[in-house]
Amino acid sequence: MHELALAQSLVDLVEREAEKQGFHRALEIRLRLGEYSGVIPGYILDLFPHVAENTAAEGAALVFEELPGRFRCRDCGYEGPVDRRRACCPDCGGTALRLTQGREFFVDSLTVE
Repeated sequence: MHELALAQSLVDLVEREAEKQGFHRALEIRLRLGEYSGVIPGYILDLFPHVAENTAAEGAALVFEELPGRFRCRDCGYEGPVDRRRACCPDCGGTALRLTQGREFFVDSLTVE
């Protein structure tokens, strides 16, 4: 379950930033999550409180913003979303697609005190 490692990485990041910037605790952690990242937000939400105990991240709210998948068709140059069930370019029907957005998982911002 890689979500446990991700939850621990979030706590580690908050701890490093608290030490570096001198804040006492994080109130909110805003995350950007790509549609095709493979990360399950519910698992992180369940695990985070346990790994955050007795740290500057304890009690912080996790807020997820999903980034939709975007593709580029190598056949016709189309750029945009693709129907997951068909997995082909909506303009030309080609299957030479490259994912250009949607695998991301990163901290967008921290609200601290």
